[in-house]
Amino acid sequence: MKRVFVNILIFLVLLGGCNFEKFESLPKNMLVTSVISDPKTFNPILANETSSTDVLDPVFAGLTRLNPFTFQVEPDLARSWTISSDKKVITMNLRKDVYFSDGKPFSADDVVFTFKVIYSPAVLSSYRDLFTIQGKQIKVEKVDNHTVRFILPVPFYPFLESLSIPVLPEHVLQKPLLDDMFERTWNIITPPRQIIGLGPYTLESYVPSQYILLKANPHYYGKDDTGVQLPYIKNRAMLIVQNQDAQYVKFISGETDIYNPRPQEVASLESMSKKRHFIVKNIGLDTGIMFISFNRNPRHYIKDGKVNPKYRWFTNHDFLKAVAHSIDKRAVINDVYRGYGEPAIAFVPRNVPVYHKTMPDYAYNLDEARALLKKGGFHWKNGRLYDDRNNRVEFDFFTNSGNEQRERIASIILTDLTRLGMKVNYKPLDFNTLVEKLTTNFDWDCVLIALTGGYEPYNGANVLLSSGMLHIWNPSEKVPATKWEAGIDRLMVKGAEEYNIQKRAVYYKKVQEILHDELPLIPIVRQEDFVAYTDRLENYRPTVFGNYRPEMMRLKQ
Repeated sequence: MKRVFVNILIFLVLLGGCNFEKFESLPKNMLVTSVISDPKTFNPILANETSSTDVLDPVFAGLTRLNPFTFQVEPDLARSWTISSDKKVITMNLRKDVYFSDGKPFSADDVVFTFKVIYSPAVLSSYRDLFTIQGKQIKVEKVDNHTVRFILPVPFYPFLESLSIPVLPEHVLQKPLLDDMFERTWNIITPPRQIIGLGPYTLESYVPSQYILLKANPHYYGKDDTGVQLPYIKNRAMLIVQNQDAQYVKFISGETDIYNPRPQEVASLESMSKKRHFIVKNIGLDTGIMFISFNRNPRHYIKDGKVNPKYRWFTNHDFLKAVAHSIDKRAVINDVYRGYGEPAIAFVPRNVPVYHKTMPDYAYNLDEARALLKKGGFHWKNGRLYDDRNNRVEFDFFTNSGNEQRERIASIILTDLTRLGMKVNYKPLDFNTLVEKLTTNFDWDCVLIALTGGYEPYNGANVLLSSGMLHIWNPSEKVPATKWEAGIDRLMVKGAEEYNIQKRAVYYKKVQEILHDELPLIPIVRQEDFVAYTDRLENYRPTVFGNYRPEMMRLKQ
């Protein structure tokens, strides 16, 4: 990202004059990690990308949290709750010893306000998709200063886990909301110390393209069993290292304490781990999904009554299935992941109870792909692919730059699409620019990207529901554009209403079948995740579902 000198000076003034000298002068007993991109926002309700959420997660807290080892929902800002017999009313009893990082008390008003923000038509938050059930909002009532009642239109199994969303300070953000300025509040030029949260850390400073500093929140409610204030680690730094090779070098040289290695680095890290004093751990199969998707947004392709031929290609079943058969997943696993992975077939991962075990994959077969293209009305001239109106099949192919693995996967896919006669223009972009294309201006044809995943499929409602802001191929549909999308909408709601896991699985497996047939997302592979970390780090409990209780981590002196 290009920035002229004067802009750097402006940022330094806004951030209180922070600079590298300040960074170097901080105590050496800080935890240092790295992120691959600058945050896009400091507003947790607007954050849709890991470049922002990785920074904001330690700063904010929710009413509940999920234990990734037991998959049980545990109290966080709430101390307990009761559920009515019809499962439509949930009453949350809030902690009374909680203060925001500016010292102001936390109360039920802040919970009610957070949902007011989420449901505000002036705020484009993907959390609205998560808390809209059958098109209806959840009613949120203040019972007293430390009690909140949630009234649901129907039983909603994922609700308790979903309450891990960040709670906002009403006393800070109410005026911006009333003034229709919420979406401009807490952006990345906001002085970091003005970001007020309930989490274990506060933002101390941010220098674009260099680092983010966090310090312990002196008002954090958490204490250990002996009454010691948490977090144990008082200072943290996140270095912005926009290249994975550089991230690797910084870790093995001791400049960072935690690193998520690429598969090709695992063996070398294991061989040097004892000498360099770090630990390498396999934490399991990734729960996210890497995929390619084609833009099916008519708002982008149909203008003044004219239909761009790409729209017809990208909604053609035979074209999509041909592409699915052209992806050499085994080559991706062997060449990119060094064997640490498996083909991804379904939207949900294999390590959750509702996974569809019997769904067949689209086997790599270019002859089958050619037959499908021919069936779909395509033909070849001199090896070049044309549609039934003699339009050359040519489109742009995006992924995020700086991610060496993803760029290599893109190269493998490009090779085979070219063999099918397609002209594919490869255009890697920095991550935040790519996210803007996907969520704001919709100016893209095909993308290779990944989404984080989890234990509960409904937490992907902002992707799977037709109204979802991250419904990538056609976001925020007013009404479902197709019968199959309407079907997914119904099945997702039915699955979320059902508390019995076996019955819930029936609905979610049908969703997986529809996605498998319609291919709005063409899954590629899921890799085995590893983490490497310094052996001076204690109480670090990483899982593929997240790091459990990060405020409990310690650094040996």
